Amino acid sequence: MVDLLVERAEFGHGGNQEVVRPFAAAGDVELLLVTPQMQSFEAGKKAEAGEVVLSEEDVPHWDDDFPFWQSTNVDLEGRSVTFRRIVMPMIEDDQKMSAWLDTVGIDAVVCSGSKKNVSMWEDWMAPSASLVRASAKSGIPTLGICFGHQLLCHALGGKIERADSLSSGIWDLDLTSEGADDELLTSHISKGNTVAGLFTHQDHVMTLPDSCRLLCSTSHNGVTAVRVFSDDGEKLPAWGLQFHPEAARARIERAHEWGHITDEELASFKGEHDGASILSSFASIVGRYQA
Repeated sequence: MVDLLVERAEFGHGGNQEVVRPFAAAGDVELLLVTPQMQSFEAGKKAEAGEVVLSEEDVPHWDDDFPFWQSTNVDLEGRSVTFRRIVMPMIEDDQKMSAWLDTVGIDAVVCSGSKKNVSMWEDWMAPSASLVRASAKSGIPTLGICFGHQLLCHALGGKIERADSLSSGIWDLDLTSEGADDELLTSHISKGNTVAGLFTHQDHVMTLPDSCRLLCSTSHNGVTAVRVFSDDGEKLPAWGLQFHPEAARARIERAHEWGHITDEELASFKGEHDGASILSSFASIVGRYQA
């Protein structure tokens, strides 16, 4: 997990738990967390040895509003799930990044949302882009969420622009012919049923990368979900989603109680969305690729 919201407990650590929940329902799982937005480039050299535990000295930009921990255990779906922080290579070399993913033994990569913006580029974003691009192109099941979607599309050649205002709410997805048959988005519904996503973002993907197919759009957002294809035109198990499938109702309400989202945002999030089912589909896809 590229864990980019560690400073927002409910949409960060809580959101990570919602991503992992369907994996835990299916079997034992361990989540490895990388935090490139807070890690030093110098610390990234340690990752050349493979899996290296992250220490406080490695993250000089840590936001102390959320206490640092190296590992923790969370009970999910009747299992104890371990969350561990590791050092990430801070390199812009897809071949080396792919080799690192192999060395660590990653089964899937998820890149979360962020308070940062791809349209306001920072140095740590380049290694992060290399990681999601290497993961997607090497056939590792990969999921980019909100910022992660924008970063994946940028890494593959898409253009990202910032809108004048924030978009928050629940929208129905206008599925393309590709999207209507996509295993991630629609395997949980009957043919013809609608799928909804919860959105909160200001950056938008404006152009579709050549290596991606458009799965859906909404009335406010053109490139809402994409799937990555190989150079030979074969489907890869890699997706970008502009919406937040991890935004479970209990997480939203607690985030509001803690002051992390406004009254207006809370009101815009009233209603149901298909996030939990989409995450369950992703867990099933990962299980199939593991097999």
